[in-house]
Amino acid sequence: MKRCRTLSIAALSLSVLVLAHSPRTFAQSPDAAPAMRMVPARAALNGAIIASKVKAGDEFRATLADKVQLPNGPKLPAGTILIGQVSTDDMNQSGTSKLALRFTSAKLKDGQTVPIKATIVGILDTGLANEDTYRLTPSDQVPATWNDGTLVIDQVDAMSGVDLHSKIASQNSGVFVSTKDNIKLVKGGELELAIAQQQHPTQQTTGVNGNQ
Repeated sequence: MKRCRTLSIAALSLSVLVLAHSPRTFAQSPDAAPAMRMVPARAALNGAIIASKVKAGDEFRATLADKVQLPNGPKLPAGTILIGQVSTDDMNQSGTSKLALRFTSAKLKDGQTVPIKATIVGILDTGLANEDTYRLTPSDQVPATWNDGTLVIDQVDAMSGVDLHSKIASQNSGVFVSTKDNIKLVKGGELELAIAQQQHPTQQTTGVNGNQ
C-alpha cells in the first residue's frame, strides 16, 4: 500500500500546480468559489475504461469508498454509486491517446440522484477494490489529500506513461493523456477526488472521443 500515498497531493509537489493566494486574493479568483464547496473523496472504478474502445457519451461508474458530507448538500454514504460519462478534452492537451472523464451524478441506495461536480486529483490504477462490490476498504487507505487552494493538477506519470490533467474550473473531471500507449484504467482502480453538489446542472454535450 506504500505506493498509494505517493499519489497524494502532498507527495506530488513537482507535478501538481497549487495556486497559493492570500485569503483576499483567493476569494477574488474565479476558480476559487467552486473549490471552496468541494471536499475530498475516494472511489473505485466499477469497470475498466479503455480509451480506444469508448466514445464521448459512454457511461462509466465508480463506487464511493467512504461517506462524504457535501457542503450545502446531502451526505453520500460509503457505497454510493458515482455516475459519469466519457467526454472530450476541453484543455486541448497534446497526446496520441486521450481519455476525458466527467462525473455527473451520485446515485444513493434509496434511488435518489444527486447532481455532482468532481475533479480527479489522483489515481492509483492497480485494481485495489473488492471484486464483488468494487469498493475500496476504508481502513486500508488514507483519504485523498486535497484542499481548496489546489485549483490545477498536472501530474506527470500518474500511471506509467500516462499524465493526468484536471482543473477545478473545467466541466470535465480530468483528462488522461499518453504520447505512446492506449490508455487503460483498470476495474477497481482508485480515483482520488474533490467533490461537491452541482448547484446549477448544465446540459451535457457529447461529441467525438478525444483519442488523437
